Amino acid sequence: MEHEKAVKEALNALYHHPDDTVRVQADRWLQNFQGTLDAWQVADNLLHDSSSNLETLIFCSQTLRSKVQRDFEELPPGAFQKLRQSLTTLLKKFHKGPPKVRTQISIAVAALAVHVPAADWGDGGILSWLRDEMNMHPEYVPGFLELLTVLPEETFNYKIAARPDRRRQFENELTFQMEPALSILTACLNITELKEQVLEAFASWLRLRHGISGAVLACHPLVHAALSSLNCDPLSDASVNVISELIHHTASPSSGGISAQTPLIQVIVPEILSLKAHLRDSSKDEEDVKAIGRLFADVGDSYVELIATGSDESMVIVHALLEVTAHPEFDIASMTFNFWHSLQLTLTKRDSYISLGSEASIEAERNRRQHVFRPAYENLVSLVGFRVQYPEDYQGLSYEDLKEFKQTRYAVADVLTDAASILGGDTTLKILYMKLLEANAQIGNEFQEWRPAEAILFCIWAISNYVSVVEAEVMPRVMASLQNLPQQAQQLQTACLLVGAYSKWLNAAPASVSILPSIIGILMSGMGASEDCAAAAALAFRHICDDCRKNLCGYFEDLFKIYCMAINGGSGYKVSAEDSLNLVEALGMVVTELPLDQAKSALEKLCLLAASPLEEAAKEDLDKKHARELTVHIDRFAFLFRYVNHPEAVAAEINKHWAIFRVIFDARPWDMRTMEALCRACKYAVRTSGRYIINTIGEMLAKIQFHYQQHHQPCFLYLSSEVIKIFGSDPSCADYLKNLIETLFAHTTCLMTSIKEVTARPDIADDCFLLASRCLRYCPHLFIPSPIFSPIVDCAVIGMTVQHREACHSILTFLSDIFDLEKSVNEEQFKRIRDNVIIPRGPTITRILISSLAGALPSSRLDTVTYALLALTRTYGLQAVGWAKESVSLIPRTAVTETESAKFLQALSDAAYGADVNFLIGYAEDLSDVCRRNRTVQELVQAALKPLELNLVAPVS
Repeated sequence: MEHEKAVKEALNALYHHPDDTVRVQADRWLQNFQGTLDAWQVADNLLHDSSSNLETLIFCSQTLRSKVQRDFEELPPGAFQKLRQSLTTLLKKFHKGPPKVRTQISIAVAALAVHVPAADWGDGGILSWLRDEMNMHPEYVPGFLELLTVLPEETFNYKIAARPDRRRQFENELTFQMEPALSILTACLNITELKEQVLEAFASWLRLRHGISGAVLACHPLVHAALSSLNCDPLSDASVNVISELIHHTASPSSGGISAQTPLIQVIVPEILSLKAHLRDSSKDEEDVKAIGRLFADVGDSYVELIATGSDESMVIVHALLEVTAHPEFDIASMTFNFWHSLQLTLTKRDSYISLGSEASIEAERNRRQHVFRPAYENLVSLVGFRVQYPEDYQGLSYEDLKEFKQTRYAVADVLTDAASILGGDTTLKILYMKLLEANAQIGNEFQEWRPAEAILFCIWAISNYVSVVEAEVMPRVMASLQNLPQQAQQLQTACLLVGAYSKWLNAAPASVSILPSIIGILMSGMGASEDCAAAAALAFRHICDDCRKNLCGYFEDLFKIYCMAINGGSGYKVSAEDSLNLVEALGMVVTELPLDQAKSALEKLCLLAASPLEEAAKEDLDKKHARELTVHIDRFAFLFRYVNHPEAVAAEINKHWAIFRVIFDARPWDMRTMEALCRACKYAVRTSGRYIINTIGEMLAKIQFHYQQHHQPCFLYLSSEVIKIFGSDPSCADYLKNLIETLFAHTTCLMTSIKEVTARPDIADDCFLLASRCLRYCPHLFIPSPIFSPIVDCAVIGMTVQHREACHSILTFLSDIFDLEKSVNEEQFKRIRDNVIIPRGPTITRILISSLAGALPSSRLDTVTYALLALTRTYGLQAVGWAKESVSLIPRTAVTETESAKFLQALSDAAYGADVNFLIGYAEDLSDVCRRNRTVQELVQAALKPLELNLVAPVS
């Protein structure tokens, strides 16, 4: 009684107290209460109490549902009968509502059925029990119908803490009980007021996708009831759901596929096609039209391979889908977009024709089909183009509305690329160009109305990858028309995007050299129009310099002037610091095409432009500078070193400007953003220059070592990874690198002596073990015999259960690389050292891996953990299986049964000796599921395995 009173008071406070703090406290108390053992009885009592208000009923029904789903194992053996009786009484009590309460009670009974084998419900399982209850108490049929609706839905509800074997068994039970379930529903059809509820329950059972043939369903009363309801006004939602599920059922492999379901398809499709006229009926309710559109889209998506044959019957469906696409409401039209994509893939992919045998037959059939569908796709291009047009009130659009409009444009762009795949880019371009001429004709020569033309230019941008580079009829006219565009920001932005997208065409055009200056003029206009337009222009500039670099070599000085104006804000340019990097990349590509002497001179000018502001800043107090004042210039160095593919020239520049890099290293080693930018620039210098940078590498490594020990910047580790990759096998660098490895790893192992410290420094852990994996790959001769090898393995073991995704992945990958050492290094001395380190730690590593599968790490890491365990087991065979057996034996049998343990261990043993890894993955998932089925079990398993409390063995000398 005290608990019941406390629950009522907490609910009253939660819903009615004026103080937010009190409401939060009440909510927290109620959540904690739901996890207690007392919650069972209290929730049950209050639900049976006729004085309970709606708030109490909703909370208690949710509590009871949650307890049955998650905590059923808390109840003593034999509690099932009493619980079922209580829930049945409640289902009868609330058979007329409140609906929320009735639904929660129904889900609780369904969850109980998932936990308890069919035999415990009596002969015939829960369906027979339910039928008997409905026969004995017909007045309570509405409540029992809701139970019948949610029952199949709970098959796939992983909130229910059922064991994997029991969940699969329950699905099989329901599959075998499909016909009895449909018999109950058919009997209930006679009650007119329950027809909608009956059809919703039918739709729910169809989602199981098993158990009934197409021939049976084709003449089933439930199917005909649903089809007849399609003609109701307003349209029956339940009937639409049933027909939609029937369509999916007929296409499901588990139901035998389309050939086995032909009788049902022949009944459904004509009824749906008869609804086509409603799409054009302006008096029809929009929700009804949307439901009809959904059915047409379902037909298209499910039967796309059948439709792709191009038969007369399939073309009727295609024309109906075109009508849906033509609907003025985008939400309705866009339902068909996936169909047009799937149809395009089916028509173009070779697998669709493989059964025809010879190449000649395949090609002939492909051409025939694509010819049949060309008119449909030509029509499609005309139907979707207008949807990308800016609305008249575009300037008043909210952020969310503008975001939605952009998503619409990209969705239409995808449809246009599907059309171009069938029609060919050049043909699609011609269709769009005719639309562009129409748009320009409508507005005359004044260009006051820019929106229709901009929309077509966007469409032409969308198909750029499909237009041939030798297209000579339309593209020259399109490019010429860009010269006459009004200086309107959105239209200029689209023009810049279009120019960039057709950079390959510009390079191949016969008049490329004469066109390029005017094209670059458009981009210069774009840089001054708006920030968004400037970003598009900078991106286009990059594409043009990439693809037309040979033609632009003679214009470097002009390009350099544009670049200088852009980064200095000259001529009203609005290029942001971030977008200016596209210009740096663009010039870097042009410099790459220059002869070495000219490239050195050009790169020198570009680097000087980046270095001068840094040198000016160094004359002042660098400590007081904002990081962004430095990183914008350092990032330009990084892009030049990355994209200028002249190793000697890049090496000369990094050597020349190393002095300012050194000053910044020494002045701001505490500043993560500046150090990341500096290390990124050094990384690309190392990557591009290779051995040409050998004179600078020693001092660079010295700086990294010194400052890492003081400031622990993760970027020092990833720069070291790049150095190891380039110079790891170079004998002349061995002393440098050995010292680097030992210094960095020694300091890192001191930083991370517990999981708490690894958790506090996930970026260091991530980059440290990425570096360690690279050392195994590129310089095992320096790393494995080193005294730091054993401590870094210990450090990895400490951090295995870190929750940070990237850090955890790097640690587990490093350990897997050690176990798989033979794949990269096949020297006995290294394997011997590896074994001396791993074997003493094998039981600990295995136990942590098992605990990670069982809940110490999120289930999303399952594949990585399983691979690490497999790699360990493949290397150490039965010894590793023995370690796994010891670990699994610690898990209480209430959590994992002997059978479940044995299946997992057998799969691990089989996989170690070459069996299909997928079997291990399946059993690992089962072990994971059973150990995570609820919080109580997960805590019990982790308390038994104690992954965070394991004592590491002493380092091996």
